Amino acid sequence: MRAYAYLAIAILAEVIATSSLKATAEFTRPGPSLLVIAGYATAFYCLTLSLRSIPVGIAYAIWSGLGIVLVAAASFVLYKQKLDAPALIGMAMILGGCLVINLLSKSSAH
Repeated sequence: MRAYAYLAIAILAEVIATSSLKATAEFTRPGPSLLVIAGYATAFYCLTLSLRSIPVGIAYAIWSGLGIVLVAAASFVLYKQKLDAPALIGMAMILGGCLVINLLSKSSAH
């Protein structure tokens, strides 16, 4: 279960970093720029720790799927970016895929 905690931290750090990219103003603002760098460094370090027991394909599927959904949600809150129905349906399918991997796949480390 520790591997999934590391993966969750990695996902959250990556979402924070990605969501902060716009605020860097092309890396001309030091505060947000440092947040992006620290976020990505934390994300990749924690991702490597999660790979001790989660297969890389499974970890990356979860990372990218949840990252897409969470970054879209953060963009909605922070930048008022709206999503249309097909985008929301697609994200629901991505979340469904993450659930199938975690709940049903024997490839996933439980």
